Amino acid sequence: MKDILKNWLEEYFGSEEAVLLTVMLIASAIVLVTLGGILGPLFASLVITFLLQGIVKTMQKIGASHMLAIIVAYVVFILMMLSLVIGVAPLIGRQTSVLVGETPAMLAQLQHVLAGLPEKYADYITAEQFNLIWLHVSTEAGRFAEQLLTVSINSFPGLVALLVYLFLVPLLVFFMLKDQQLLIAMVLDLLPSERPVLNAIWAEMDVQFANYIRGKAIEILVVGGSSLVAFVLLDLKYAALLALLVGLSVLIPYIGASLVTIPVLLVGYAQWGFGSEFLWLFFVYGAIQFLDGNLLVPLLFSEVVNLHPVAIIGAVLLFGGLWGFWGFFFAIPLATLVKAIYNAWPRGAGRGDGQPIADDA
Repeated sequence: MKDILKNWLEEYFGSEEAVLLTVMLIASAIVLVTLGGILGPLFASLVITFLLQGIVKTMQKIGASHMLAIIVAYVVFILMMLSLVIGVAPLIGRQTSVLVGETPAMLAQLQHVLAGLPEKYADYITAEQFNLIWLHVSTEAGRFAEQLLTVSINSFPGLVALLVYLFLVPLLVFFMLKDQQLLIAMVLDLLPSERPVLNAIWAEMDVQFANYIRGKAIEILVVGGSSLVAFVLLDLKYAALLALLVGLSVLIPYIGASLVTIPVLLVGYAQWGFGSEFLWLFFVYGAIQFLDGNLLVPLLFSEVVNLHPVAIIGAVLLFGGLWGFWGFFFAIPLATLVKAIYNAWPRGAGRGDGQPIADDA
């Protein structure tokens, strides 16, 4: 047993870079788990900087100087931020308050419809059995709603935290745009000059990470924007709030679309019942989800490493459980990073020390 363990350690941790990479991974995990909430403004600034790099590069291609391109991108960011804070946020807040107040009436309406089921299916379920089932479901739903509300209130940033975001994020974004090469050079100076494994990991992640962030932002805007237009044309209540939920649902692959379908259809039924308007809502919402999964996602993420659905769901559950919103947002890039590290990890001489192994996935 001792020889087996020794051979395994020599195989996978026999090089200096393997030890360095292990220390870096452990340190990064500890920092993220313990300080993930505090580092929220930094994560937000990194994401926004990635998005604005597209504007900077486009401006430079048409002949603008680097500083002019940065100024234009930064002005676009500030204008969008002001429009969100002044225009969108109050509207979402008002619709959320109204929806929370009307939720009990919606559930009572749904209960009234379900109460007629025992009469239609008397051979399968009695009224007493249905009442017991509904009582159990209502109790569990109430507990779930209470827990969800508690988590939402606790995770929603307070006034001080919101002011910190509003002040720090624009400042960090400006310096990240302006001094991008300087910041990258500072990080590289902390690493050894000979780093074949880290170079292999970076080569695999460089394009994919940026493409994923930009692609996911475009997907949120397209899905959320098309949902907003559709909901407004259908005259659905709480159109802005529901469109926001539909847009953000793309952050959680497979799971998000399933979860957000419930409030959309529940609001539609409470407003129209099982009428033609409800059927139109069902058809249009289904079409948006179908086009997102079968057209938009393949177009936006064609250059991102393909991961098995089980790996994606596992990454969403793991990283989302650890780091909340940012864990959901970065679940797929982090899963891709894990795969890149596995492929590039230095192994013993029998496998080619420091060389990536073939990808069997």
